[in-house]
Amino acid sequence: MTGATSRPLVSALVGGEAVGAIFSNEAELAALLQVEAALAAAEAQAGLIEADAASAIAETCDNFRPDWPGLAEGLAKDGVIVPELVRQLRAAVGAPHAAAVHKGATSQDIIDTALMLRLKHAAAIFVNGLGTLAALLRQLKTRHGAVPLMAHTRMQRAVPFTVADKIDTWLAPLERQTAALRPINSDLFVVQLGGPVGTRASFNGMGDAIARAMADMLGLSDAPCWHSQRDRIAVFASWLSVTSGIFGKIGQDIALMAQNEVGDVGIVGGGSSAMPHKSNPVQAELLVALARLNAGLLGTLNQALVHENERSGAAWTLEWLVLPQMTVATAAGMEKATTLFEGLHFLPGEPDS
Repeated sequence: MTGATSRPLVSALVGGEAVGAIFSNEAELAALLQVEAALAAAEAQAGLIEADAASAIAETCDNFRPDWPGLAEGLAKDGVIVPELVRQLRAAVGAPHAAAVHKGATSQDIIDTALMLRLKHAAAIFVNGLGTLAALLRQLKTRHGAVPLMAHTRMQRAVPFTVADKIDTWLAPLERQTAALRPINSDLFVVQLGGPVGTRASFNGMGDAIARAMADMLGLSDAPCWHSQRDRIAVFASWLSVTSGIFGKIGQDIALMAQNEVGDVGIVGGGSSAMPHKSNPVQAELLVALARLNAGLLGTLNQALVHENERSGAAWTLEWLVLPQMTVATAAGMEKATTLFEGLHFLPGEPDS
């Protein structure tokens, strides 16, 4: 994650390393090479390039050792990594098959498809993590559900209810978000293949067949070219922001319930340098901070929907800057919520009537 959590000390506070690794240079390169190899295999299957060429490209991608400084220089010069990557791949493949590398494709085809591969991996982590959180909440409900609490509306005491009632307000949104990700999965994680301006004309009438074959090989869904249609990215970013917001609501509730004057919950808290008697609700506070971060980033990400004409360098770059941050922030919130639930216990006591 770029920004705050790229600093080691802040990373230790926030977390999200497992998903953050999906956006590392090494992971991105691996995904780009996987897409280039699949493109070549699909083109050979369609008859656009020779089978020997596809085999040579696949072998090169499997064993490729990049010139990292060269890739960095190419990215700085071209604004995308693919032109320099293709140059290095063609040099590595060599004659007579170098020209078959990246045939008919444009940089965005490779980058967007590689992004879909990595987002699909992240989504699988989210599904598993949300399932774990839901299970932890159900366990808390079973153990502590009958404990009486005082409900609060508009920060004032309302009427008595129970821990089970409180947990239901946390659990139901998590279950809805998990269910919401399933249809997003099939519609979002799609292959990108359009050629220079999205018409697939550069594939000699074979573009649709090549895209279908690539999708099958990569475990993605097939779709028409979507170079300048960024609604899928916006939908996923919205899911990330809503998920973070759900975590933030839980964190806010627990921080309030942990106040000494309220004393509804006990938590494993953090210390104070000046007041050793304190047990600060660090994990809960982080959930609130991450929710607010993603709420703000969503507005920035949605500006990438304004994607001029057939390709936008500015809007596309904005996605690269924001989407990894949102994804890692959501994963960090999921980790913090897990830690919080594992150490959470409700304190018995009759609420005031």
